Amino acid sequence: MTAGPGRAQAPPGEVVELRVHGVSAGGAAEVLGRPLVRQVAGDRSAGFYRPRPDLADGRGASGVTLEAYQWNDLPSGTALRTLSLLFLMPFMLLNVAVWMRPGDAVGGAVVRALCRVLGLSLTALYVLAGAGVALDLVAWQCLSVPACVADREWLSWMGGRPVGLRLVVLALVPAAAVSLVWWGSRRPGRSFTAFRAPERATAGPPLSTIGQWDTEPLMGRLRSIHIAAAFATLDGCLLAARAAQGVPPTVAVLLAVTGAVLLACLVLVCVPPLVDRAPTDPRRDRVARVLRGTAIGLTVVVAGYLLFAPARWRAGGGLPGYGSILTWLLVTHAVLLGGLAAVLIWHRLRVRGHQPPNGLGALVVAAAAGGLAVAYSAELVQRTADLLDRGVSPADDIPGPAHAYTWAIYGFFRALLVTLVVAAVVALVSRRGRMRAAGAIVERDFPSPPAEAAPRLRQVRTMIVRARFTDLLVPLAVLFAVMAGLGAATTAMALVRPDPGETLEHRTHVPAELVMFGIEVGGVAISAAVLALILAGIFAYRSPGFRHHVGVLFDLATFWPRAAHPFAPPCYAERAVPELARRITYLVHSGNGVLLSGYSHGSVLVAATVLQLPAEVSARVALLTYSSPLRRLYARLFPAYVGGEMLRGIGGRIGWRWRNLWRDTDALGGWIFSPHRPDEPARVTGPEATVDRRLRDPESLVAPPWDSVPPPIKGHLPSEDDPAYAETVRDLAGRLRAAEP
Repeated sequence: MTAGPGRAQAPPGEVVELRVHGVSAGGAAEVLGRPLVRQVAGDRSAGFYRPRPDLADGRGASGVTLEAYQWNDLPSGTALRTLSLLFLMPFMLLNVAVWMRPGDAVGGAVVRALCRVLGLSLTALYVLAGAGVALDLVAWQCLSVPACVADREWLSWMGGRPVGLRLVVLALVPAAAVSLVWWGSRRPGRSFTAFRAPERATAGPPLSTIGQWDTEPLMGRLRSIHIAAAFATLDGCLLAARAAQGVPPTVAVLLAVTGAVLLACLVLVCVPPLVDRAPTDPRRDRVARVLRGTAIGLTVVVAGYLLFAPARWRAGGGLPGYGSILTWLLVTHAVLLGGLAAVLIWHRLRVRGHQPPNGLGALVVAAAAGGLAVAYSAELVQRTADLLDRGVSPADDIPGPAHAYTWAIYGFFRALLVTLVVAAVVALVSRRGRMRAAGAIVERDFPSPPAEAAPRLRQVRTMIVRARFTDLLVPLAVLFAVMAGLGAATTAMALVRPDPGETLEHRTHVPAELVMFGIEVGGVAISAAVLALILAGIFAYRSPGFRHHVGVLFDLATFWPRAAHPFAPPCYAERAVPELARRITYLVHSGNGVLLSGYSHGSVLVAATVLQLPAEVSARVALLTYSSPLRRLYARLFPAYVGGEMLRGIGGRIGWRWRNLWRDTDALGGWIFSPHRPDEPARVTGPEATVDRRLRDPESLVAPPWDSVPPPIKGHLPSEDDPAYAETVRDLAGRLRAAEP
């Protein structure tokens, strides 16, 4: 992985500026600002690049040697994999929610357990969606109506077959889907076999553990548990349908075994010593594998029983028991979200000096994951029902999907609509205050603007106003989480009142037709959003610019190791952080100083890397961050891993050779320790007062004499071509050269 002796190494005593880009960067040539580069270490997925010495100037400001770490191919893949990630996004978000847990041991353990149980509920929900299509709509409803199978050769061959046979054959569809996800989830986080985990784990803040531990043993156990829960859920659907025709002793025993498997899955994910600890303990692996094998064997037994045991099936309506199982699962999901909210609010009230919304990131992301999973599942079943209904006369109309799906679409759309309306109101109400603050900033930055600069001045002010709206997103996200939880809870109405329109008309006097029209609009909007995501996944590999926007979510979410759901995509930081640490160690041991430069999300990677460096290496390292979301986003969303103490620890490790560049026009990045201007005193004391440096954006309002347009408003764009960036590089490089090797 590291470069050999003859592969473009800096001479001893030099300073290497190692640049780490943000999400979805264009490439090493763009990061280095040189047209021709060559790889000096790494592989196709991630590697270190330098300008070609024979065709480009490889020196930066103050004569530093330029080098870039390109990692954006680690979380990416083929177009097919991107499409699969779109449908596995709820699992990916739930993994992020685990890392938003509180910092104390008790609260963190409870949040982790609740998120893992939520993960089991999402797996069961996906299985129920597949069962709703294959078992309920096709095997039970459509194949019982001759008009539904007419002119459909792919279904007509099953018409007239025994109900047990139809259920068993169609149960292969959700079973195959589970097997496919099982196979796809076995992709490791480290993308090449030559990679070795760090030889030793350095003690330090929790963020330093990223990349120091191998999650594959944990994921192997969780994977087995989720596979067991998935097949047990499928067994429950089949057995509930059979139990509605009568409960002979065999069915009772099979139901008891199915419940025992689900209970065992629940216990295993809630008890950390059974899953997390002793990663090389074969006994824990054996328990998980035995549970998985038991569930798969149980599915075979259930299928055999339905095939060969005689039964008199009473047709009509939906698949017996399916609607109740789905409804209670959604209600359980809402209860889990309520428990998560209670734990987080209790923790925030105990910790002084923090606003309550700042500690609810886990609730927000978990609710978003559940909302997306419900929306995906409901739309899959609803659109399949529409397809099967097409061409069927009203007299032969099939009953359609379970009523819980209609309530679920109503709840999700209501949560989204209320959040958007409140967001619009908040934007309008807060605009005056944000305009006032932006006006003060612009007036101070450009005290005497010329008359022709008035339009440009308005653009700058508008950019600052928009950037400040980011700080209001946290309470809006909390509102969405609360509404999504209430939406999941309202699905319990499907047990007593199947029609949301009639129920709401009775309680609120809103016409039922209007309610059902709104639900239909919500369903169409969800379908359009899913279609847009599919098209985004396809066109992401045709347009680099479009790929940048699509890849942002995946890059941010897959930074954190999998810890709650094993079907999510793997974590690229498990390779990137140790790889960066090893490269920096090699350069320092070769006699060089290293100026580690991190842009945007790259600043999070370099922060985690610095925490892993031994003292003799960090003594020869300086840090430059720009457009960094460390304080503005990560400290608010991940309080257990990013905070003031951790950030001060980074500064202390590198002797406070740290500069952070930020702009008021940046909607994502910001200051680290103090938001003071260059001509103002810092709001903190000590060495951290020297870290932050605000950049005026734009540099001027009018075009310079050598240009025809004014300088651009950069916002969150990189700063490598900014004069302040070059000045900061010279300052930090000089401090590295002055430091004693």
